[in-house]
Amino acid sequence: MGLNRLIPMQPVASMPASVEFYEKLGFSVENRNDEWGWAMLRCGDHRLMVDQSINLHPGIPRTSVLYLYPENLQDFHKRARENGLDIPEVDDTFYDMTEFRIEDPDGNRLWIGQAR
Repeated sequence: MGLNRLIPMQPVASMPASVEFYEKLGFSVENRNDEWGWAMLRCGDHRLMVDQSINLHPGIPRTSVLYLYPENLQDFHKRARENGLDIPEVDDTFYDMTEFRIEDPDGNRLWIGQAR
């Protein structure tokens, strides 16, 4: 038994606001359903779903962490800032990564880095 692929689904309060945020990180909309409040986003070969219907179910955790590995961290960092996101400085970690951390509009955490 194996998997063909794994696509994270982020719980969001507003799919349109989340789409706008992730577009500033270089994602594009592959599929979108405004009636459901759901969208499939794509960045290269990678996909991410955002879904506001998850918030309709009480007791389900609302935050997660995605670790993104861009091809070039410095370029990715620069582009995100140029696109208007409030991005902290890049930092070296004790676990041999260079990274920065941000949150999407719903508090889902994004750690973005590359090996030193």
